[in-house]
Amino acid sequence: MPTPTQPSPASAPAADVHGAYPRLTDDQVAILRSCGQQRQVREGDHLFRAGERSEDFFVVLSGTVAVVERHDDQEHVVQLHGPHSFLGELGLLEGQTAFVSAVVHSPGEVLAVGSAALRDVLSREPALGDVILRAYLLRRTMLAGAGTGFRIVGSAFSADTRRLLEFAARNRLPHRWSDLEKDAEAEALLTRLGISPEETPVVVLHDCRVLRNPSNAELAQVVGLRHETAEKAVCDLLVVGAGPGGLAAAVNGACEGLSTVVLDAEATGGQAGTSSRIENYLGFPAGISGGELAERAVVQADRFGARIDVPAEAAGLEQHDGTSVVRLADGGTVTATNVVVATGARYRRLTAPGIERFEGVGVHYAATVWEARTCRFDPVAVVGGGNSAGQAALFLAAQSPAVHLLVRGADLEHSMSRYLIDRIERHPRIDVRLHTEVREVTGEDRVESVVVEDNRTHQRQVLAARALFVFIGARPATSWLAEALPLDRRGFIPTGPEVADTSADLWKRLGRAPLALEAGLPGVFAVGDVRSGSVKRVASAVGEGAMAVRLAHEHLGEVGPPAVR
Repeated sequence: MPTPTQPSPASAPAADVHGAYPRLTDDQVAILRSCGQQRQVREGDHLFRAGERSEDFFVVLSGTVAVVERHDDQEHVVQLHGPHSFLGELGLLEGQTAFVSAVVHSPGEVLAVGSAALRDVLSREPALGDVILRAYLLRRTMLAGAGTGFRIVGSAFSADTRRLLEFAARNRLPHRWSDLEKDAEAEALLTRLGISPEETPVVVLHDCRVLRNPSNAELAQVVGLRHETAEKAVCDLLVVGAGPGGLAAAVNGACEGLSTVVLDAEATGGQAGTSSRIENYLGFPAGISGGELAERAVVQADRFGARIDVPAEAAGLEQHDGTSVVRLADGGTVTATNVVVATGARYRRLTAPGIERFEGVGVHYAATVWEARTCRFDPVAVVGGGNSAGQAALFLAAQSPAVHLLVRGADLEHSMSRYLIDRIERHPRIDVRLHTEVREVTGEDRVESVVVEDNRTHQRQVLAARALFVFIGARPATSWLAEALPLDRRGFIPTGPEVADTSADLWKRLGRAPLALEAGLPGVFAVGDVRSGSVKRVASAVGEGAMAVRLAHEHLGEVGPPAVR
């Protein structure tokens, strides 16, 4: 990689943005000095490079350090850091590769704190930890909005392009997309790299490495989302699914000393991670986005020693000699004394002409900053009458001139919280259309309009919309358990007293009844949306995740700890 040119201080952003670039106090720097090492740095030194994992947290003591991104053989200054500023973003805490580089702009001194020591400080000094975590969360969001990170080059009409875009967005990875049909730079980039359009989609990394149509797992490995294959040992707690319930189980299990592994087929956050704002979760009076809630939980679980692997798809469950073995889709296995099933539900796809063609590039099943950045200042449509649809409509209306909320039923009261209904009814840019269903999505190289029909009169109308956001419910993600556990008629997992009769002989041999969240096998628990009779709220899923760990301790007391760690 060529040596970066020195950034111009005049090109560096100077102002902080909502606390993304705070300066530490003298006392906070003193705390970090106690566990760090001071280093003299010269102009042009790299503290870390894009595409590499940084093992250190840096505080600038004197001099200046520029955070730069390389794009089209040019360097762009993201931020210029002075004394008492700290470097890095969320990836540092989660073990991901850096998406930008840090180059010393003027000589001075920095304080380097190792990642293990940093985690210890964050746990001992909550006020300092909150400053750092909040800044890192904001920086990740800003990188996303600026299109920083790796580049996905491919056609909007390629299923693999859409797959990669969805995976990057769901995992909140900074990236940008070069559309072969619309982006003039895309063809020039491919020519420069010696790649033909037929070889796309490709992922172009920071050091100009090219991944030709990588699988989600391959991309995850490169950016640090996925770790090496688990050692052949028995863990105390295996959590399948990294939504709120699964992450709560991971945090509680790891902090109580259980060896904990978390797997998810797609991304941390689950269905909640696709929500632009959750406003009825205890302790967040101003609300919190599903993505931020997930990131905070991931950092918390990692700090306590839980291992999170994404993507890692469970394909089956068996029990042998008191332990559970989860088979993975890639052929691997993970063995555990306790398993918490928190796979939640998969969103229902909308069926209408034009939908499939634009999925991921105009038709979305989530409404976060990652999807919204593609249709800023354009009219959009939202399908659904529940809380997720209401939250999406309000979020999108902050920048869209018109949001059409399309509801199949006769009112919003049936499935939407009152506080959302009141805000939607007062919002001047949200147009609620009841008794309305989508019949077609039209457009040439992007979504241009939505054809809707009144399901009473069958009268059709064309609405201008540059994107369609769909929230029409979800199905339980339990197909991998069909041969292992009893399921109810809708595919959800019965627990506790509901499974006592379905496997009475098993529980009779054990000499006990199934525990409250225990499914049809001892030591296997179900929490959150996947559980039959669950409340389908983030708070209840989190509570069930914590409760499952308490029940897992009871099961460990019954069978004893694993012989091999």
